Amino acid sequence: MNIAVIPARGGSKRIPRKNIKPFAGKPMIAHAIEAAKESGLFDHVVVTTDDEEIAGISRQLGAETPFARPPELADDHTPTVPVVAHAIQTCQSLGWDVDYTCCIYPGVPFIRIEDLRGAFELLKRSGKDFAFPVTEFPSAIQRALRRLPDGSMQPFYPQYEMTRTQDLEPAYHDVGQFYWGKSDAWLSGKRIHSNGIGLPIPSWRAVDIDTPDDWVRAEILYKLLKEENTNGG
Repeated sequence: MNIAVIPARGGSKRIPRKNIKPFAGKPMIAHAIEAAKESGLFDHVVVTTDDEEIAGISRQLGAETPFARPPELADDHTPTVPVVAHAIQTCQSLGWDVDYTCCIYPGVPFIRIEDLRGAFELLKRSGKDFAFPVTEFPSAIQRALRRLPDGSMQPFYPQYEMTRTQDLEPAYHDVGQFYWGKSDAWLSGKRIHSNGIGLPIPSWRAVDIDTPDDWVRAEILYKLLKEENTNGG
């Protein structure tokens, strides 16, 4: 079976209660839960949290909370892989035979069902351990500059200072929305990026929401896109 695991701890610092704060008229986590459920890809949509309010709202939205996340996996520094591995192990102890697990972050209002499906198909075809969305950097990383204490600028890679941007290899970054993975890869603690395959998506759909300013900007973009879709744009 396939399961979705949504990690949503209660201790968000930069945006308090971020995972259940209303975004575009619904709790932020609702966007992840709804996408997972509507995709038709998952036998179970599980929220792993240390917070009972988040758990209650998640259940109201149709997700399952069959266990509480232990405190040692709910601090600011806990990586994603052990959190997902714990969820898989706990679900297996319930008798679930989990083949593939998709970690979907809770703050992803721009997630698309076709990306979830596309990444899953890519994972199965590729034979890789993980699959996740990526997008191109807006500027060539080979032409990056460092700013010295006196304000002067210096190329990180002097050998590319005179190279035309269009002649440089494109670079990509992780969008940070979701990660499909074989369950045994999660359980063995493999690194996602060095054992994965990327699904390219447009850069305008790669929206990080880490600060209050990010939140306001994202809501404006979300509203504009929704209006465009409603008007047949």
